[in-house]
Amino acid sequence: MDAQTLGGGFTDPAIQSARAFRSVMEAMARPGTICNIAGAEPPAPLSRAAGSVLLTLCDADTPVYLASDTDTADVRAWLAFHTGAPVTGPSHAMFAVGTWQALLPLSAYQIGTSEYPDRSATLIVESDKLAGGATLSGPGIKDTSGLNLPDLVAFQTNRRMFPLGLDFIFTSGERLAALPRSTEVC
Repeated sequence: MDAQTLGGGFTDPAIQSARAFRSVMEAMARPGTICNIAGAEPPAPLSRAAGSVLLTLCDADTPVYLASDTDTADVRAWLAFHTGAPVTGPSHAMFAVGTWQALLPLSAYQIGTSEYPDRSATLIVESDKLAGGATLSGPGIKDTSGLNLPDLVAFQTNRRMFPLGLDFIFTSGERLAALPRSTEVC
């Protein structure tokens, strides 16, 4: 194995994974809130935030779909070494990572079932920047919040499927924001 594969994980796994997990949970609990997350140095084209999310939430029982340009030999080797997560196609993925365009169509992912709505995919969307934009409301948001989203209609359609649907984590550099399926998008 080369240094690229062996490196880039958490240098202090207990502390860094706990901090990263807290950042992910804070973002999910407060949709539209932009949080810092650090610790991972994944191979390109993954951002540090996306790498940290994958290190924190994935293991040998969480199939990951690497969309388009994220599906490289270096990313596959890094993910396998640090998490043991199997790489799969979109229809079997619990997590998917890539740019918005690379992750389309959203209909390719599991949205859960009425008996098990938690068996849906979470999409990690690599973004150029995170900022305010679309108006968000719902659980975890006092009045309203904002987040730039690539396609309002897609997120409005996703919300109408609740309690089924997809959850989203947007990453950029060392920052992330989340949009759970329970969030209203205007």
